[in-house]
Amino acid sequence: MIRIRSFKPLFSLLLSLLLVIQVQAQTAEEKGLAIAKERKQRDLGWQDNQAEASMILRNASRQEIERRMRLLTLEVQNDGDKGLTIFDQPADVKGTAFLNYSHAIEPDEQWMYLPALKRVKRIASKNKSGPFMGSEFAFEDLSSFEVAKFNYKYLRDEQYEGMDCFVIEQQPAYEHSGYTKLITWLDKEHYRAQKVEFYDRKDSLLKTLTMHDYQLYLDKYWRPMKLSMKNHQTRKSTDLITHELRFRTGLSEDDFSQAALKRAK
Repeated sequence: MIRIRSFKPLFSLLLSLLLVIQVQAQTAEEKGLAIAKERKQRDLGWQDNQAEASMILRNASRQEIERRMRLLTLEVQNDGDKGLTIFDQPADVKGTAFLNYSHAIEPDEQWMYLPALKRVKRIASKNKSGPFMGSEFAFEDLSSFEVAKFNYKYLRDEQYEGMDCFVIEQQPAYEHSGYTKLITWLDKEHYRAQKVEFYDRKDSLLKTLTMHDYQLYLDKYWRPMKLSMKNHQTRKSTDLITHELRFRTGLSEDDFSQAALKRAK
């Protein structure tokens, strides 16, 4: 008589083979989405932060303009984050403020306060591919990363700056984007974005964003101290440099209202 336990090794082998087949059967789109979800999951729970930063604008001749600013950010559960950017220097932009409500599915909401006009201007969705304050960052680049904003495709594994990375393609799922796709390098250890290539509506390489000097906060949250955006078509570039960053400072929804935008100083 054949004993039932003699089938156990065979059953374990078959189960292992099925698991391998399932992993191999994962499509490039499914793998890309899984990577994006893991990236987002690792950056939940930070609540709020405040930063002191500089924006360095360079033209094609390498001439520079520096702008000093403060950035306030509020994490919003089950939706995109809220951000308020206040410019302090130089004098021609002092008091200018930008309010951003990122959303996972619905269009982002964005407003600018222009002190010379003493009024708030809403940024229309169709204009969000335009430059932010004359920089190489577009208004849409300032939105928080939300999984539902893109369709994903895993492309390959690749080394970048000595790090093992996933390379994934992101296609905007929202209207009026200035991009057909983004190619993103995420390091496998911490799922941090290391480089992003932006392709314009003609599917030509427009810009490359690189992240530098990552720092760890609250033993969990990684933030780059320098973002460098290079425009390959105009040869202009913008660096966003963080000088100081503090988390869980007690910000609330009231700090991100249109009334707060008007009184930002």
